[in-house]
Amino acid sequence: MQTMSVAAARRTALAAQGFSDPRPAGEPTRRHLKKVLSRVRLIQLDSVNVAVRAHYAPLFARLGAYDPALVDDAAWAHSAKRPRMLVEYWAHEASLIPVEDWPLLHSGAKRPGWWRNYRPLVDASPGLVDDVLAVVKELGPIGAGGIEREVAGASKRAPGSWWERSEVKKVCEWLFGMGTLTTGTRRSFERLYDLTERVVPPEIHGRSVSKEEGARRLVENSATALGVATETDLRDYYRLGPEITRQAVGELVDGGVLEPVAVEGWRGTAYRHAAARTPRSVTGRALLCPFDPLIWERARTERMFGFRYRIEIYVPEPKREYGYYVYPFLLDGELVGRVDLKADRAAGVLRAQGAFSEPGTDKKRVAGELAAELRHMADWLELDGVVTGGRGDLARSLSAAL
Repeated sequence: MQTMSVAAARRTALAAQGFSDPRPAGEPTRRHLKKVLSRVRLIQLDSVNVAVRAHYAPLFARLGAYDPALVDDAAWAHSAKRPRMLVEYWAHEASLIPVEDWPLLHSGAKRPGWWRNYRPLVDASPGLVDDVLAVVKELGPIGAGGIEREVAGASKRAPGSWWERSEVKKVCEWLFGMGTLTTGTRRSFERLYDLTERVVPPEIHGRSVSKEEGARRLVENSATALGVATETDLRDYYRLGPEITRQAVGELVDGGVLEPVAVEGWRGTAYRHAAARTPRSVTGRALLCPFDPLIWERARTERMFGFRYRIEIYVPEPKREYGYYVYPFLLDGELVGRVDLKADRAAGVLRAQGAFSEPGTDKKRVAGELAAELRHMADWLELDGVVTGGRGDLARSLSAAL
């Protein structure tokens, strides 16, 4: 078994995620988006909008400034000239996935998620399920509130069938989790439900994939995105179960798709994708949102970069170590610092409320590179500039660099 250093594993992972490629010289296009998606395989969604919504940030980290409509059109619009590229489903968490991967996530390889807790409601209220589907079929894409109003109106005309609004929303989420409904489009980030058969092309929607094939292909996707990873890392990318993941890993090793390797300092066997590259160096800089696929698995981030990272949104303010919504800063293949960011649109500025360096880094250089990337982000967000706060050992140097 070949042994890799942690540095080599890190460069392999960065290349797999697209960070060894230079950013486009011109305006990023749909072709650039496709290239990023071919690597990361999915983009996580999150409702927090402190700096920028999570599904826009990974593209900025890899491509630099781009038109967010590039993602919107790929995910929530369709035309003969520009067919829909992405569809929403529960993958790592709520995510945008390539349309062609839809059958893999409905193959049985991925266990039903939290929505399975609504099954008793669904079993007890088949009429409510029928009402919701009838409304979406007639009026979709439509939001949960619109569905609730329509269902309530129907209930008034049929005494004895009144449904609680919360129950309507739960049925919508259950139907979404089961794949009957998906997001047709979004309005100010509000999910507008539609029948999946009207969103996913029929040749893909009707494709049947066995549980075993689905698991193999999802694990291979994970390996493509991660470059080199433990079995737990591969499992976490799509939140698969341990038994089916181990079976898929074994089959992919037998097929020559994955190669077992030992990474210095890692416990147990790791697996490198046969097509993974290990560049001699990785250069460039990027701000990584908390839900970027390079760092969303915190134990892997610590093992790979020696960088302990936790999101502190739910930590009471006096107990936060770094801040509410902290972006790690990637520079030349290392995580060298972190910055607590907020887009203050009322004031028209990007606020770097706290800035912190990692031990052993060149603070002056890190501050200069971070300042340049923050100015780039502010321009992308159509803000007038960057304003620094006083928190953190890097704050003074960052302020001077700006």
